[in-house]
Amino acid sequence: MSEVVIKVEKLAKNFGSFEAVRDVSFTVNKGDVFGFLGPNGAGKSTTIRCLLSLIRLNAGTIQMFGKSYATHRNEILSKIGSIIEKPDFYNYLSAQKNLEIFARISGATVSTKEIHEMLEFVGLGGRGKDKTKGFSHGMKQRLGIAQTLLHKPELIILDEPTTGLDPQGIIEIRNLILRLKNEQNKTILLSSHQLSEIELIANRMVIITKGKSLVEGNVQELLNAQELTVRLELSDVNKAIPLIQQHFANVEITRINEVEISLSIEKQQVPHLNKMLGDNNILVYALEPKRKLEDFFMKIVQS
Repeated sequence: MSEVVIKVEKLAKNFGSFEAVRDVSFTVNKGDVFGFLGPNGAGKSTTIRCLLSLIRLNAGTIQMFGKSYATHRNEILSKIGSIIEKPDFYNYLSAQKNLEIFARISGATVSTKEIHEMLEFVGLGGRGKDKTKGFSHGMKQRLGIAQTLLHKPELIILDEPTTGLDPQGIIEIRNLILRLKNEQNKTILLSSHQLSEIELIANRMVIITKGKSLVEGNVQELLNAQELTVRLELSDVNKAIPLIQQHFANVEITRINEVEISLSIEKQQVPHLNKMLGDNNILVYALEPKRKLEDFFMKIVQS
């Protein structure tokens, strides 16, 4: 059985009359890259601040490493590294000097060699003596991740770490997170509002919206749900509809326009559908599958 690192049950947090979080529950296991997914304003950052004991929850419970903040706050925080929103540095100091200062603040004993190794690990090898005021946003994000590693935490919490990055910067942060898991055996909670990003990097996830958790589970199991909505562009829609109804029982077909239809179908039936249409001389110009979770998440984002 997996060791539980974070267990949140029925978390609620109000700011006056505003209900920022009203019912969030999820579990993060040791070794997870756990996606904390939801649209902007869903309550992700508020939940993370509760996880880090930065704000006090109004209701519910949080256990970290099987313990409560009420009795083990310092011990719990000593095992966590985090970046909330964006990392800040002393711009007139070098990357190495910044890490040295943050190490002293955290009470960690870190040698110059270890700092150089951390900079190398996050892709900033050779930039240790450069002042951070000249660093790009992506470089500062990677330096922030180096900062989280100073006290050798077991759990790393990253709040929207790819926001504002260009495509190359996003790839670099994504690869760095995977290296943290695979090479340093870190457990990672990754907040994001992009399903595609979570799909590429996380093994488990929870979706929250309007301060409430809606679905939690294994990413691939959720994304590979058997039933798909398939959109087809065809050479002969009028001929195709009765043939599909004949070969696939209880399939509901929606006619989009003169050349397109959509239908819900089990994933393993898609190749048979394509073959049947071809065998009946109906050309398939486009076939676009959409998983139910994608539609579900888009409805959340757009609501």
